[in-house]
Amino acid sequence: SRETAQRAIDQTAATLGRLVEKGRLDAARRDAALARLRAASNPAECAPAELLIEAVVEDLDRKIRILRPYAAAAPAALLASNTSSLSIAAIGAGLDAGPRTVGMHFFNPVPLMPLVEIIAAPTTTAAAAERATAIAKEWGKTPVRVADTPGFIVNRVARGYYLEALRMLGEGVAGVDEIDRSLKSLGGFRMGPFELMDLIGIDVNYTVSQSVW
Repeated sequence: SRETAQRAIDQTAATLGRLVEKGRLDAARRDAALARLRAASNPAECAPAELLIEAVVEDLDRKIRILRPYAAAAPAALLASNTSSLSIAAIGAGLDAGPRTVGMHFFNPVPLMPLVEIIAAPTTTAAAAERATAIAKEWGKTPVRVADTPGFIVNRVARGYYLEALRMLGEGVAGVDEIDRSLKSLGGFRMGPFELMDLIGIDVNYTVSQSVW
């Protein structure tokens, strides 16, 4: 909906505003960036797009259903999914656009985290994967190329961080605050597993765990 898109623009404005306050971004650059953002609510408005990035709930059928009309309206666009763990090949097949479908998995908070996983399915052309990688670099991100496998790199490795913390909580080894505090103060992690699950979303983390399983 246009309202959802506008909320995202407002959140971006707030993030950029904080960077200006901290002296990490010039106000003129912030204003220029915000002037380039537009909220759209139908596929026809996105027809000129060169890149479409889907970032909806972690459900394969819903991703395909929502992205399909936009993919059809922009037949030359590179199609990217921000999925945390779902098959890029399955998304491409559902869109009848496997060769131009890639994964571009960003990490929260997206404006601050440099890492982007670039996922190429067996059906993805080399040119599409290279274009997605180049775009990420142009944005000042650090892209890593990944095979189309459940959880990719980060979420596959992170299962132990989240699931073992949940198991310890369930077994009564320690409480939420104790586990988070220990991993931050002693383990050197910036965020504890429960704090990070809250940021990501319990629903998303649960779905990713199911995908990897």
